[in-house]
Amino acid sequence: MFRIVDRYVLRQLAKPLVTSIAIGLLVLLAERMVRLLDTTLGKKNSFGVVFEMLAYLVPHYLGVALPAALFLGLLFSFNKMSRDSEIDAFLASGIGLHRIAQPVAILSLILAAFSVLIVGWLQPHTRYAYRAVVFDVQNVDVFYLAEEGIFMQAGTRTFILDKLDRSAGSFERIFLFDNRGAGGIETVTASSGKLIENPNTPLPVLRLQNGHRLQLERMPSLDAGQEPPKSTVSNFEVADTPLGQVTDKTFRPRGDDERELTLPELIARQDTPPKGTTKDQMRSELHKRLIAMLTLPMLPFLAVPFALGRRRNQRNYRFGVALILLVALHEIIEQGAIATAANGASPLLTMWLPFLSVTAFAAWRFWSASFTLKAGGLDIIIDRIAVTLRRFFRGIMRRILHGDPV
Repeated sequence: MFRIVDRYVLRQLAKPLVTSIAIGLLVLLAERMVRLLDTTLGKKNSFGVVFEMLAYLVPHYLGVALPAALFLGLLFSFNKMSRDSEIDAFLASGIGLHRIAQPVAILSLILAAFSVLIVGWLQPHTRYAYRAVVFDVQNVDVFYLAEEGIFMQAGTRTFILDKLDRSAGSFERIFLFDNRGAGGIETVTASSGKLIENPNTPLPVLRLQNGHRLQLERMPSLDAGQEPPKSTVSNFEVADTPLGQVTDKTFRPRGDDERELTLPELIARQDTPPKGTTKDQMRSELHKRLIAMLTLPMLPFLAVPFALGRRRNQRNYRFGVALILLVALHEIIEQGAIATAANGASPLLTMWLPFLSVTAFAAWRFWSASFTLKAGGLDIIIDRIAVTLRRFFRGIMRRILHGDPV
């Protein structure tokens, strides 16, 4: 019978848990997709690059969405069972709340082990891979950024195209201005052209046809006493010119940032941080990851008592209090990590004290809900606040509907 109960509780949790994870990931990735499209739109295979970058971001956002999804899933599933009097039926048959919550506690341990893999290994590697792709995108300026009739910048070159055909990589009429600084300036016009691939360089190459070139050894000066620069004028039938610039051929090795280190590497290098990273930053990152891993096993004990309202009308307020508490804990730990990294504050005070306080509160609440009959003090306070607010808003609505002054 207990195994049947376990399966039933997990089935009730599965739908809101999976839905919350899916919605959370979609919202977070959709927001980032807009920014990535703004960076890569118009580049060759831009949508492929965007989806590759989004794939690298999944472990990062999953680490954020998983605790929130588990918390919401527990609130909705246990609230539904409580609202349908299923919790009361379990209790009447001798199955206590602590036994009902046992399968979700085991599930939270499994998710915590998965979180160790995500936070300890996947996130550092995918963060580095994401930065490598961003480096490639930002350091190779590509022809596909161009729009018809709009001046565009590619490295030292400013150009404008007419009648652009992206699918064929061709265009008609181009004006190209290259300011090389001390190397002089060059102006090129051509009647048509095409983008070609060069296997020897990641830079695209423009093949111009039927054009004119004007080269000056330096920028002209408005000073009347200075001679005009020497110029060279030429015509050409076909000319190839690379477009853009590459600052480095390869991206730097992984590990230049503490967030790119795996958990064993982060522990081993506490006293030998990467260049540009302080010991306080290494310590802050380590404690932040450890707390993220330990948060999931604590969530069932925090969520279940808030989902089991003694009075049905106040359940929504309990949901709000629970969510505010979880968000506040997350923000306090984030600010504590910043204080530790910037000022060297003790992580025991800035991060572990808030986390352990909420953990102790969750344990006390769960014990009270499981083994005591009297309503907890927090439940009474929430109920009184809810009743007061409901009367206040009902009074306002009554005055508005009856035309009385508020």
